[in-house]
Amino acid sequence: MVEERIRIEIGFTGGQTIGAVVAPGTFEALRSGLGHADGVVEVEADDGTYLLPARSVAYVKRWSRESQIGFGRAD
Repeated sequence: MVEERIRIEIGFTGGQTIGAVVAPGTFEALRSGLGHADGVVEVEADDGTYLLPARSVAYVKRWSRESQIGFGRAD
């Protein structure tokens, strides 16, 4: 069974953005860690680990599940 992954986008106060694919637990840790303006939040993504200064994060976008086009199982 494949673990669920979440696609997110993180925007910074200077206007830069990064995208990442993370586990649900990582997303929740990011959400709670951003409440501490002086801290650093560690984000484990599929492509590596990011250390983010919470003060510099302007927003976090969680993308909705992607739709599949074609033949597949409808739930």
